[in-house]
Order: sequence, then structure tokens, then C-alpha cells
Amino acid sequence: MKLSAFGDKFASESGIVDLMDDLSSALNDNPDMLFLGGGNPGRIPEMEAVFQQRMADIAADPQLLHSMLGIYQSTKGETEFRQNVAGLLRKEFGWDLSERNIAISNGSQAAFFILFNLFGGPCKDGEQRTIHLPMAPEYIGYSDVGIHENLFSATRPEIEHLDDHLFKYRVDFSQLNLNHAGALCVSRPTNPTGNVLTDNEIKHLDAVAKAEGIPFILDGAYGLPFPGIIFNDAKPHWNDNTILVLSLSKLGLPGVRTGIIVANEEVIEAYSNASTIANLACCNLGPSLSKEWFRTGEILTLSKQYVEPYYRESADFAVNAFRNSLGDLPYYIHKPEGAIFLWLWFEGLPITSQELYQRLKARGVLVIPGHNFFPGIEPGWRHTQECIRVSYAQPESVVRDGIAIIAEEVAKAYEE
Repeated sequence: MKLSAFGDKFASESGIVDLMDDLSSALNDNPDMLFLGGGNPGRIPEMEAVFQQRMADIAADPQLLHSMLGIYQSTKGETEFRQNVAGLLRKEFGWDLSERNIAISNGSQAAFFILFNLFGGPCKDGEQRTIHLPMAPEYIGYSDVGIHENLFSATRPEIEHLDDHLFKYRVDFSQLNLNHAGALCVSRPTNPTGNVLTDNEIKHLDAVAKAEGIPFILDGAYGLPFPGIIFNDAKPHWNDNTILVLSLSKLGLPGVRTGIIVANEEVIEAYSNASTIANLACCNLGPSLSKEWFRTGEILTLSKQYVEPYYRESADFAVNAFRNSLGDLPYYIHKPEGAIFLWLWFEGLPITSQELYQRLKARGVLVIPGHNFFPGIEPGWRHTQECIRVSYAQPESVVRDGIAIIAEEVAKAYEE
């Protein structure tokens, strides 16, 4: 089969394809697998009760059901939903915006595919522009979305060693180089590490982007203002130069595929035009389910009362389990400040993260090898082969048993 250059790139194997294949296998085909990979959120009973009640309300109202299933909405997404989102953000945070600053996507992954290719890649004047990541490791789903090669550039982080086998990545502002950058992008909290950039770091990056005349893309899929999976003090951030990308997935709704883009009107118009060509319209399920939560502000209450505490407790449990299992092995855990993962660094690991992943998979444990999370970083940094991402969103018994096997395999690797 002879494919185009586009076909060769997007039909081939990639880290995100492997991740989703493993996720599907573990959750659907092989339920005995200890699933500590992927980004599937945990099951929170209180949230599932809210989802069930809202679905029942919609099913009982023929007009609501028709609106969800029977019509195409605006190319930017349902108007009432966008009005409710804008109203909440305006009321709670004083942001100067309206529904014209909001667009809906079929999940945030679809949003990043369009946004990154709007601002990165070859330009009419011949310049090749990049999406710059001020700190890698970064989200595995970014790596392969570029229509053209070499879409990303990245700055290697500083590594700060902390007590109790913890460490933390820091943005190395002294090495930040935005030459030929078309946009600056960071996730907060960072996927895969759970790093939460401080308010001052976010303001600094925003100022740097403004000075370069490029947008600052802030991936808030796990963060603020919802689902709020952040364990330290941080404030939501948005302004006219910021493109804030949010998601309903980590509330417990990954199946509704709903992303929310908050940006200036020019960006929203460009995004919506491109999205219409690619998708025609976005899914109505997520907006139909959640628009009342935005109108009343309940989405913030649910995030604070149920979502954040669930993951904070899960993170504490997983960290303690690793400390008990890994003992005196040369390991570090990135300080867990948010999201639903732990990032493990095994300094001097004699095998690659991919080989460790394969050994763990053979023993019925799925993690994500760390080398997939460094788009834009020049090859040769051994650190990229010494890390794995582990989800703690599964039940405690699964997390505990999986961690015990991880510790066994890491110890074997060092013994060899």
C-alpha cells in the first residue's frame, strides 16, 4: 500500500498509539492486567452518582435528549454551553471574556492537533516554526501531532534533589530559547510528572511569550479551574495572549471526548474554521451533560469536594508504597503536586525504560516508558531512558500489587 507523506507519518507506530492500545487491552480484553499505564481516571462513586442523575434527567426530557443526540450544534459548540462556561470564568476569576472566547473540541487531543499545526510548521515566508516546550518531559500525546517533522523544540530542565527520595524539575529560564518558536506550551500540572509550575513561573512564561509576539498555550486537562487535581496553592491563569485548553475527561468523563478552548476571538475563529473542516461538528454529549454544572458553578464544587481529595489520597498511598517496596535502590520520585501519575527516576538504570516496560508487561503490569515524554529534547540524554510513568488512579489493591512487581523487576535490573 503506497501512502502519502501524511499517511506514512500518521499510519505508523507511535508512543501515543502504543499507550492507547495497551489501555484498550487492559481495560477491555485483559482485565487481570495490573493497569498502571494510560491516563484513564479513577472511578469516584460520588462523581458517578452525579453523572447518572444528569443522564436520567436528560433521558426523561425529549427536548434535552433531542438537543444532545439529534442536531448539529454551532461550529464552535453549543451556544448555551459556551455562554455558561464564559459566565463561570467571568464571575469566579474576573476574566474579560464571552462565549466568543470559547470553542469546543472532540477532546483536548483533537484541540492540540489543530492548535499546534496552526502555530507550528513551515510558514509562507519559508520560516520553520516550532512549538516550544519550556520544560520536558511533557505529555506523550504532543509528540506525534505535527503534520510536518521537527514540530517541537524544548528546554532541558534543571533537576532539584529533595529529601525522602523526591526530586523536582524546574524551568531553566537561563537556557530558554524561543528562536523560531510559533507558540510556547506547557501543561499544568505536568503530564507525566505531576509538576505544578508556580504562579510566578506561569507569569514569567506568559511575559516571555508576549515579548516574542507568540501565544502561550496552557494545557489544563488536570488542572485549574477544573478538575482541580492540584495539591499545592496555585491560581488559574488566562489573558488575551493565553490559549487555555481544558477537558471534562479527568472529572471521570473520558468517553464524552470534550475539550474546551479559551482564547481571544481571533484564535477561536481560526481554530473553529479548521475544526469544522476536520470534524464538521463537535460531540454534544459532554456539553449537554455539564452545562448546568457550569451555570450553577457546581463543577468547581465537585472538583474541590470529590476529585482533588480522591487523587491526593491516592498519591500519598502510592508514594508510601514505592518507598516501602524500593528500599535502598537508587530511585527518585518526582514530587507529586497534581495530576494522576507518579514519575519514577531510576538513576543509572542498566536497562532502558522500554526494556523495563517490556519486562513489566510480561509480568502483567502496564506502565509507560519514560523515553516517550521528551519531544524536542536532543538525543543522548541518558536520563530519558531511566524514567517511567505510573498511574495511581486504579484501586489500591491494583496499585499496591503493581508497585511490588515494579520493585522486583527494578532490583533484578540493577543486580544484572
